Formats: sequence, structure tokens, C-alpha cells
Amino acid sequence: MITGMDRLAAAIQGKKSDRIPVFCNLIDQGAKELGMPLKEYYSNGENVAEAQLKMRERFGYDNVWSLFYVGKEAELLGCKELIYAKDGPPNVADFVIKTHDDIHRLEVPDDISAHPAFQETLKCLRILKSEVGGKQAICAYVTASMTLPALLMGMDRWMELFMLGPASVRDELLEKCSDFFRKEITAYRNAGADVCVYANAFGSTDFVPMRLFRELSLPQMEKDLKPVGIDGVVYYCGGARMNAVLEQVIDRLGIGAYYLSPLDNISEGKKIIGNRALTCGVINDIMLIGWTMQEVRDEVRRMLDAGMPGGKFLFGTLVMPYNIPEENIRAMLETAYEYGACVEEATS
Repeated sequence: MITGMDRLAAAIQGKKSDRIPVFCNLIDQGAKELGMPLKEYYSNGENVAEAQLKMRERFGYDNVWSLFYVGKEAELLGCKELIYAKDGPPNVADFVIKTHDDIHRLEVPDDISAHPAFQETLKCLRILKSEVGGKQAICAYVTASMTLPALLMGMDRWMELFMLGPASVRDELLEKCSDFFRKEITAYRNAGADVCVYANAFGSTDFVPMRLFRELSLPQMEKDLKPVGIDGVVYYCGGARMNAVLEQVIDRLGIGAYYLSPLDNISEGKKIIGNRALTCGVINDIMLIGWTMQEVRDEVRRMLDAGMPGGKFLFGTLVMPYNIPEENIRAMLETAYEYGACVEEATS
């Protein structure tokens, strides 16, 4: 029986399989799957693992997630308060950094895997590894050091520090965040994560001008990734466009998979990436809330027509909104399975 890991390996290697790999990122839907409020759901790693396994089995896609919510990283660095919504992910309610002195005082844990705030994630990973390890791709979400400060001090104040300085304070924070990133990705890998989504909004010129991308973003990404390696790393800009920077990122970092923005032209991205890496075409899943099933099918077919020629292609979603109708999830996945079955080998 062909597994999700088989499909992913074939796509990365540019070989044929029964179909392209399909990643469907159902996160908050796990609470609905188990019939419990989000706060209760996220309080226990067994809940998250159980729901991930049930949803993957029910829908048939090729990945599971160890992600609870992005604010979990802020908790690892001292955040004590989150705001829970009824139909969406928790958000940071109390920023760790309020003044520049807080940056000087910020301490990165020596061992992320031993941190109390990581224990439920670790529990989830152990269950996923036991149940589907080696068969389905176990995914982790790791925020890049240049984006992490937004979780610690808010995007507005981080953009002010990033653009206006003082540069010494900015660089001190970036150094601490890069240290944290390297320890966190190591903890995820050691616990069984196969795929680590490197989330960096500042890796896109939608957030920073090209000059600052070259002068600050690229060197900072090298600091993050060179010490820990790029095995299993997926480049992701939080839904921001990346076609404009793909050539530079491939040349400097050599990452093996690129999770395009729904706003990127898939054909253009595929042409830039070529056979050097895996191209991931990503649907605008916010639109799945209101689209008809036929509109969903038409969009998936359009994306596969653009991305599949030449092989080395994956179909994926962003973080699926809580209120997407199940019939649209099924329409999306069934279309991807059907039209993703004519897999080509990579062309030289």
C-alpha cells in the first residue's frame, strides 16, 4: 500500500507515484472533530494527536500536524496569557516584550524539549510517531527568527524596531530569536517531525523591500538554518508571495521545498524552481468558506494544470479556517486526488 511518505518522497525525487502528495492543514478543526471547545482541546496533546489521526484517516490526505497554535512559541519564551476564540486559533494576549529592557532580559531555554510549555506538544508528537511514523508526513511549524519578534512584542512595534532601530537592540533580539529557533527545530526533529515548515513573513518582499531582504533577511535566514541543516525544511512566507525571491533563496539556502502563496503564479514559481526543489501549489483556503463545490473543483483543477507538468509538485492548503463547510473540504481533496493521479517524472 502506497503511503503519504511514499508519495512525498516520489515527488521530491521527481518520480512517478499513484498521485501527487496532498497536504491539508486542518488544525482548529480538531476541536470540532472531538466535540469540545478549543481551550479544552488544546490543553492536552492526546486530544490534538487523536484528532489529527482521525481527520487524516477520514479525509485521506498525506500529513498530520503537531502544531497547536502559533502563540505556543511565545509561551515557550514567557507568555502567560492567551485569548481563546470560539472558532479560531488562540492569540497572544500579553506580550513578553514591552520595553527594550525586556529584550535585554529575555532568556532562551537551554532545552526546549524539557520546557513545561512543550510537554503537550511532545506528547502529541510521540503519539503521532507511534501511530503513523514513516507512513504519513509529521509536520511541525517553526517561526523564523526574523518573524518571531512579532509574537513577542506585536507586529507594529517589531516593524518600528526593525526599520528604525536602535540596530544594536534589534540585532540582540534577532540573535536570541535565532538561538531559540535552532533549539526549537532540533527539539521537533528529535521528537519525530519529518517536515519543518520554516515560517518567515520577512522572507517575502510583501513585507520588506528587496534591499532589506538582501541585506537583512537572507543573512538572518542563514544564521537560522546553516547550523541545523535544511533536511525536511519547507520555505513558507505565511501566505505572502515568494516568486520574487525564489532564485536568491534557492541559491543561498538550498532549501528543498517551497510552499507558494495563493497569490503567487504557480506556473511562474514552478519555472523558477524547476527540478531543483519541490514546488507546492497552495489554494486560497479563505475562499473555501463561500465558494460553491464546483468553484472549488475548478480552482483545484486550474492549480494542478499549472503545477503538475514536469513533476515535483505538491498540492497544499494554508491554515484552513474553522468555518469551511465539510463538503468543500471533500470537494477540494477529491478533485486533487482524481486530477493529481497523472503524475509525470521530472524532466531534465
